Amino acid sequence: MTASDRSPPPRRPLAGAALWHALNLGLPLAFVVIPILSFVMVSFWMLRDGQIVQTLTLENYRTFFTDSAYLPVYLSTVLLSLEVTVVNVVLATAIAVFIFRRTARGRFLILMSFMLPLFMSYIIKVYSIRSILGQRGLINEGLLAVGLIDQPVEALLFSRTAIFIALAVLYLPYAILPVYLALDRIPANYLAAAADLGASPLQGLRDVVLPLGRPGIAVAAVFTFVLTFGDFVTPQMVGGTQGFTFGRIVFSQFGLALNWPLGSALAVILLGTTLLAVALAGLAMKREHVR
Repeated sequence: MTASDRSPPPRRPLAGAALWHALNLGLPLAFVVIPILSFVMVSFWMLRDGQIVQTLTLENYRTFFTDSAYLPVYLSTVLLSLEVTVVNVVLATAIAVFIFRRTARGRFLILMSFMLPLFMSYIIKVYSIRSILGQRGLINEGLLAVGLIDQPVEALLFSRTAIFIALAVLYLPYAILPVYLALDRIPANYLAAAADLGASPLQGLRDVVLPLGRPGIAVAAVFTFVLTFGDFVTPQMVGGTQGFTFGRIVFSQFGLALNWPLGSALAVILLGTTLLAVALAGLAMKREHVR
């Protein structure tokens, strides 16, 4: 067969290609970009006598910085999310390295045991944590049984400590998975080469495994921070009066106060904070690649 006898590959119909590109661009535009832009627009309006006044103003953002009910809660929520992020990244890295060192069968079983909670109802998981941290929960009952305490520790529930523990437990699987996936992509010959050069298992972990797993660690940190910073259900269910986080403030403006302009401004600030976290993680990884 000559080259002239070969028929050109069939082209996708123009209408089909246009529809495909329209779906690729239109769906994110309709369900992500436009709703976000609507929140941004509403954030520059204001509520007056129970009615939304569509006049451009920075009053809602000024309220965030000047009213003592917002900025301190925002900063405390950022601090709480950072604390949970640090703890979860350390735990997730240790667990991922432990899974990585097991056989293929052992990896699957251990990884599934940590991923199984992701298939459970969120409310069930929160109530399970409450049953563990409560005054008659598993921890207090165990401490009472061994005689370490004389009465239940009330600080384990409806406190900032309870929020910290609950958030760390709930979002630990989201941190384990990206770290493990990053480690799983490390070629086996890298570790073999390190061993041939005289590196001990600990040196191989320090000089090969962890440096190559940094992208997964960065993703784990971003996942944990973003999810914990925006969570408002968990602080409400396990924190009680101490669980007034920034996510709950945003929720209260939409669901209780019905102040959509202020709620939109706070939501934009929340979105900006999460985007900043993602950008900082990306910048850190870019600098790491440059080295």
